Amino acid sequence: MKTGIHPKYYTATVKCACGETFPVGSTREKIEVEICSKCHPFYTGTQRLIDTAGKVERFRERRAKAAALPTKKKKVRAKKQSRVKKEIR
Repeated sequence: MKTGIHPKYYTATVKCACGETFPVGSTREKIEVEICSKCHPFYTGTQRLIDTAGKVERFRERRAKAAALPTKKKKVRAKKQSRVKKEIR
């Protein structure tokens, strides 16, 4: 291998938003993550919403607003209906 072309390799400390820290090998000294295996729903078996800047609440408001609006029905054109009737006969 050539010398001087590879980045320095560290034993990095990963810090999660839940407070968990653990060591890994990396080219960075410190790594900060939002979710880890201690708090991820796949590994814990429980679902917990992690709300970043109110995104979940805004999504729920949009869904409620969309559900409250009446749905529009598409109008079928008269030409199309008459052509379909002719093809059936």
